[in-house]
Amino acid sequence: MERPKFTTLLAGAVVGVYLLVVAGATAALADAAAACSGWPLCAPDSPGAFVALGHRAVAALVGLLVAATALIGWGDAAGRVRLALLAALALYPVQVAMGAIVARVGGSGLAPGVHLAVAMAIFGTLALALAWQLEAETGTDDERAEQPAPELPDPPESTVTFDSQLGRLRATVGAYLRLTKPRLMWLLALVAAAAMALAAGPELAVETVVYTLGGGVLAIGASGTFNHVLERDIDRRMKRTSDRPLATELVPVRNAVAFGLTLAALSVAAFLQVNPLAAALGVVAIGFYSVVYTLILKPNTVQNTVIGGAAGALPALIGWAAVTGRVGLPGAVLAGVIFLWTPAHFYNLALAYREDYARGGFPMLPVVRGETVTRKHILWYLAATLAAAGTLAAVSGLGVVYAATTVLFGAVFLAAVVRLHRERTETAAFRAFHASNAYLGALLLAVVIDSLAV
Repeated sequence: MERPKFTTLLAGAVVGVYLLVVAGATAALADAAAACSGWPLCAPDSPGAFVALGHRAVAALVGLLVAATALIGWGDAAGRVRLALLAALALYPVQVAMGAIVARVGGSGLAPGVHLAVAMAIFGTLALALAWQLEAETGTDDERAEQPAPELPDPPESTVTFDSQLGRLRATVGAYLRLTKPRLMWLLALVAAAAMALAAGPELAVETVVYTLGGGVLAIGASGTFNHVLERDIDRRMKRTSDRPLATELVPVRNAVAFGLTLAALSVAAFLQVNPLAAALGVVAIGFYSVVYTLILKPNTVQNTVIGGAAGALPALIGWAAVTGRVGLPGAVLAGVIFLWTPAHFYNLALAYREDYARGGFPMLPVVRGETVTRKHILWYLAATLAAAGTLAAVSGLGVVYAATTVLFGAVFLAAVVRLHRERTETAAFRAFHASNAYLGALLLAVVIDSLAV
């Protein structure tokens, strides 16, 4: 069988095992297992027993898929791919045995945790096998992009003209709106909303939501504005950013700074209506994105995207803290999902704008280490994101809506990444970028729905 067909089977095995991981981490299945204590079969005398039997049937089918995938690809697969497949095959009977123990002794003790950990290990080894297989098939473009010596152009003379005062007003309002990076707002606000819903459940207070999301939007706007100010010279070198308000001098620098400081102050004031911890985390978020990421990480290290993911993860901590006044485990795990998702998401954009980032002098992963390495890292971080999302189900009690969402949209995201490996085009990179947005947006909505369900 041709390698691409083996790779498709391998991707299917990854999704199948992930389905089992999430199902096993979901509280509804744990309750169902208690209704089906026999092994491998039990009397189908309750809805829970039917669910448990269905899970065991799916586990058997996925096991056959893993075995068939290993058998079909064994002859052509590289040594490390074979090793990963062998590890998955060796762990699968252990996983089945742990499932039998959980069914016999119930959901208490160490058995459920070990059961989930082994499932995660199988998922991880198969994801590694898939990444290595795709690298072997498509790793042909490791040339580094040329990074020219920075030559900052002179600030352009403003050539913007307006037909009327109303036209000038509209352009100015639009420019200040762009400074706040509104495209980031909806997703980061949804992160905070999901954390609040997770922490409070149906008892979530409207006042908490209003102040927290209001403070969050203002904090995002302040961070975006400071980012525009600090990168205005580099923005002029890059095609993607050369029309930004400060790069074209549509907005004076001092006005933008004053605007950012005002938004930051209003943000802190809004957060203080909730509690001091939320306000403190809001200040950390603004400072991290504006200073640590923009000035230190982005221009100086290839790990800028990875470490910079903390900026997107902080709204999860803010949302949890707004409700509870502290940082709790489910909120921290949700933050971990966002942190790991960020490279899987943004590396696609870095691939699409690789030459532009090189022109700007940024050491992005595809610029420094090539596109093959970047595609492999996208798949690795996607697998880590999915594993973290499964962990969130285990520590939060989220239900079927969440489980179905992370599996279905995770499969779509994975398919887009596999297609990116095969096509290696800018269009494929944008497709994977949009798939990543769809995954996280749907996942966060599912968190809200499951958490608020009475």
